[in-house]
Amino acid sequence: MQGAQLKRFMVGTRRCSFSSFIKEAQGLRASIHPSSFALCLLLVAGTASAQLRFPMPEFSSGYQRPETFAPVASLTSPVVDVALLAGCMALTAWMVLKTRSRRGVLLLAVFSVVYFGFYRQGCICPVGSIQNVLNAFVGGHVPVPLVVLLFFLLPLIFALYFGRVFCAAVCPLGAIQEICAVKPVQIPQPVEMVLGLFAYAYLGLAVLGIATGAGFLICRYDPFIGIYRQGGSFNMLAAGGILLVSGVFIARPYCRFLCPYGILLRWASIFSRWHASIAPAECIQCRLCETSCPYNAILIPTPEDRPENRRDGTRRLARLLLVAPLVVAFAAYVGLVSHRFVARIHPTVNLAELVAATERGEIADSSVDTEAFRSGKESPAELYAQAETVRRRFKTGTALFGGFMGLAVCGRLLRLSIIRKTGDYEADRGACVSCARCFSYCPVEKKDASG
Repeated sequence: MQGAQLKRFMVGTRRCSFSSFIKEAQGLRASIHPSSFALCLLLVAGTASAQLRFPMPEFSSGYQRPETFAPVASLTSPVVDVALLAGCMALTAWMVLKTRSRRGVLLLAVFSVVYFGFYRQGCICPVGSIQNVLNAFVGGHVPVPLVVLLFFLLPLIFALYFGRVFCAAVCPLGAIQEICAVKPVQIPQPVEMVLGLFAYAYLGLAVLGIATGAGFLICRYDPFIGIYRQGGSFNMLAAGGILLVSGVFIARPYCRFLCPYGILLRWASIFSRWHASIAPAECIQCRLCETSCPYNAILIPTPEDRPENRRDGTRRLARLLLVAPLVVAFAAYVGLVSHRFVARIHPTVNLAELVAATERGEIADSSVDTEAFRSGKESPAELYAQAETVRRRFKTGTALFGGFMGLAVCGRLLRLSIIRKTGDYEADRGACVSCARCFSYCPVEKKDASG
């Protein structure tokens, strides 16, 4: 009986007036179960909205309903993007190792900015793909799409064979900075090494953000994505602009001091099978290339290996190895005690602190986030409890993050303690981005070109 009434109600209300609909609904409500009645109303509402039975309301204030625009689909498929990524890196390796063409590298950098930057709007980016890979292992265990995995692995594979050719001209973040570096100057090597620790911190925070559910921090704070998408928050657009303007004189500040993917490429490039060389043939040690690299990526020949140099280096290394465990332990302790501060990168903790500050009167105006929270059903006490649970999760993570930074500091000191014996001017395989700037400074290069 109830099934027949529901069917008659569903069919009849499609043609009845609004008053008849109310009468029919009241009679049905008195004769069937409340849950069935609620389901029936939902179905009728969905049908009515889909058919637009009732006309759109008219406003006398001059309001006009805006048109709905669907995003334009990309003209290229992910397969084309992967093929272009691999092809551009192969072309860069050929221009750096074979033709030794700085002009070719610059032209390819312009193409990368146009295609991978403005056309593809910075996605998919190998820099951001770190988070997807991490999320598959330490985050929500979400499978990584094949395209994202290829974008993550291909630059590392090329770095193992040819050096950082991805950084040279293919990465849209590095390419736009390379184009802007028109009057670069060298900064002192110690300053370079200290500033480079920020990239390790960024990588550690990215891992921490995935492990604790704080989100994809690399994408959230990408300073160039707003430029490529021609929109974004003022702070991120300003950060990107500052990096590009300062990059006129301090070449590639983001790549050298912030890029987390650059850390992985640096490690892979150290073991590269082939790498860009400063001279195409035997180095004549003319010293013309000493100041040519704005990235401090040229190893200057060391003096003769004297016994006292070896003895001093061995002593420094021994002292460093003794102190290293204490440095790592202290850094881990600092990370542990700062977990409440670092936990603010999590949206729940950040919202809880904003709500608490608003209730205490420390913040006069409520933000959009706090107003949205107050309009919900969750109480502040429940929000504070969730935030405290998140902070407890950060304890272990920040301790490991601190230990990681301690290892990074010890690694930098270890690099300064080891005396390398080099007879010629060579490229530092980890720091060199294969930009081909130093080629034109070498007289052997000009001799080979003229001969």
